[in-house]
Amino acid sequence: MPAETPSEIRIEREEGPTKGRYFVRLDGAEAELTYTRAGDGLIIIDHTGVPAAMRGMSVGQGMVRRAVEDARAENRGIVPLCPFARAQIARHPEWQDVLSR
Repeated sequence: MPAETPSEIRIEREEGPTKGRYFVRLDGAEAELTYTRAGDGLIIIDHTGVPAAMRGMSVGQGMVRRAVEDARAENRGIVPLCPFARAQIARHPEWQDVLSR
């Protein structure tokens, strides 16, 4: 299993009325996880992209973890349409409480 996301990597968030994203900028490269809001209580994760320069640093996993933590704090469910996010949540039973059924 990959290591934890290094603490020096800052995951930022932008959210508008219908869409949002988590992103990491590092040495001129950008990774992102994008989602669509489906009402106040649900987000649909539709894409995760991590450039080669950030591979092996658990950046993608860190962004999914942050989305799960924020969903809990905001009382939202998650539908992980993105294959990467779906696989990460499947590997972490402790994250599955936010899955929308």
